[in-house]
Amino acid sequence: MADPSPRGDTEARTATGAEARTATGAEARTATGADARTAAGPETGAAKRQARNSAAFWAVVGRHRGHEVIHRRGFLAVLGDERAGARFLLQEPDLAAEETAELTELARRSVGPVDVEDPFTSTDLTHLGMRHWQMPVMLRPPGPVPEPALEVTPVRSAPDLQAAERMVIAGFGLKRFEPYRPGEKFPPTLLEEPGVALFLARLDGEPAGACVTVTDNGAASHYWVGTPPEHRSHGIGRAVMLASLAPVSALPVTLTASRLGRPLYESIGFTAEAMATWWSSQ
Repeated sequence: MADPSPRGDTEARTATGAEARTATGAEARTATGADARTAAGPETGAAKRQARNSAAFWAVVGRHRGHEVIHRRGFLAVLGDERAGARFLLQEPDLAAEETAELTELARRSVGPVDVEDPFTSTDLTHLGMRHWQMPVMLRPPGPVPEPALEVTPVRSAPDLQAAERMVIAGFGLKRFEPYRPGEKFPPTLLEEPGVALFLARLDGEPAGACVTVTDNGAASHYWVGTPPEHRSHGIGRAVMLASLAPVSALPVTLTASRLGRPLYESIGFTAEAMATWWSSQ
């Protein structure tokens, strides 16, 4: 998701009028529009889809960074260094007492910033003394996607990966990753990961925005839709979203949206289905 703070112009995790924390996954069975809109069921709802996809994304990122990844029934934890910090992805709305206690202990011993995503808004973590806010989990059913008005290409090379990395760091104001270290946020081996795709937008030939998509278990999600301040208000966010949606247009797609990003997402077919709570030590 990631600096999920409400700073910036868009999505959740957001940095432009079109930013959203998202990711894509692997090839899976195509869902119908009706299936995708069935958001009430515990396994097919938008909150559950987002929880599962975020866990898949962060487990992959943690593994490629060489960080410790802990899987539990109620949460997934990725324990990084003093710059990456620790990220917790809640997977169920009913954490057991022992799971909450373990999460609390892991968070308190983190050597860096701590971020927690709760797509169910069901777990009280006020005892950790972290700030928190809410953002909607949005869902787009399968359907056609218009062509973007600007140049957006899949990231295939190390130079483009570093350009995308810089766009996200600048777009989200991720001071924790400064000074810049190539490959620290997006390791080069991430390009070889099935189901993970990165996209880079250019304006007048220069990098201007980026995002990540993750496809997993028959659904997709967007992360790190970011545009640096100097490139905003030029349609970069919309172009990145449309280009990255095209390869997963046959699947239901979720994301977590900031207040500023929500109008863009609604304009391209997303609707709010649940409310997520984000917690952060920063």
